[in-house]
Amino acid sequence: MSSEMSFQRSWCSFVFFPSLLLLATIAQLATTTLAQASPNSTVVEEVPGWLRIYSDGTVERLTPPGGEAITAIVPPYSEPRGGVTVHDISTDRGIDVRLYLHEAAATGSRRPVLVHFHGGGFCVSRPSWALYHNFYAPLTAKLKVAGIVSVYLPLAPEHRLPAAIDAGDDALLWLRDVACGKNVGYSAPVERLRKAADFSRVFLIGDSSGGNLVHLVAARAGEDGMGALHPVRLAGGVLLHPGFAREKRSRSELENPPNPLLTLEMVDKLLALGLPLGATKDSPYTSPELAAKAVEHVAMPPLLLMVAEKDLLRDPQVDYGKDMVLAGKEVETKLSRGAVAHVFYLNFVAVESDRLTSIRTKQLVHAIKNFISHH
Repeated sequence: MSSEMSFQRSWCSFVFFPSLLLLATIAQLATTTLAQASPNSTVVEEVPGWLRIYSDGTVERLTPPGGEAITAIVPPYSEPRGGVTVHDISTDRGIDVRLYLHEAAATGSRRPVLVHFHGGGFCVSRPSWALYHNFYAPLTAKLKVAGIVSVYLPLAPEHRLPAAIDAGDDALLWLRDVACGKNVGYSAPVERLRKAADFSRVFLIGDSSGGNLVHLVAARAGEDGMGALHPVRLAGGVLLHPGFAREKRSRSELENPPNPLLTLEMVDKLLALGLPLGATKDSPYTSPELAAKAVEHVAMPPLLLMVAEKDLLRDPQVDYGKDMVLAGKEVETKLSRGAVAHVFYLNFVAVESDRLTSIRTKQLVHAIKNFISHH
């Protein structure tokens, strides 16, 4: 069997080996970097198949054999597909974003905006890869939002946390600039967003480690005073299978079956590379208890927490929801039952071919739509 066929079979089997774990499908979302280590350097750390770090500081990101279809970069396009156009924007806030625009939003009343944070354990993945595009482009139309702003996050270990939080904060400040019309040099797509968006209804949404960023960016905004973003208002946050974890293994980590392409060792290594130097999983970045404790006196928007039954990180995710409610925050937790695992909705092969995955994905989208409509 060829390596490509083997990978595709493993990818299709995620629905039957339910733990597409990690902080937004790192196996599928790695890419080969062009950086070259010096001839005398040696590998000092490795996430097998996905990431290598050399003694000279070079970081090499890899593509798994046969994974080209799902790691493929989807170029932006200005001719609508399914009523949506896609644009890559370089902002004057020092970040780049991928902008999904709903064609129908150009007419009628103003619509909400989503700000998306991709996953990848803070270390790998880009919003332009097929795995994200195949979910978020159609989602723009399904939710009938003005657009989705997906942030190109700085990656660790070159840029450890809080770099990704800073980028999320910069994305909100850029939206504030757009809403205020501060810069006259906006491109046509950004002007379309400005005219179509209801900036009083901005929602954060994130997959896996991007779900952690929903919490962390909202907390940053709350600490600074939500009014600092005016006229942008955070109306809510959607955490899709966030990457909460502890140093001590949870029951779901021990009992839910691992994926053929993904191991708990990979979770440990990527978080070790993504967290600040000296930090462990028992920190407010990843510990459900400490994350909730850190925002006890911080204004947080309403949150929707989506959990999958066979996710290896299911238990700390559920604990996060409970701890946030105890801290006085508004959190709605919804569990996708059955043999569906971490970020199953991004597995477009299974969504198209497996009935349960398709049903649970439709239910997940419906839950997001209901949450947005009520806030």
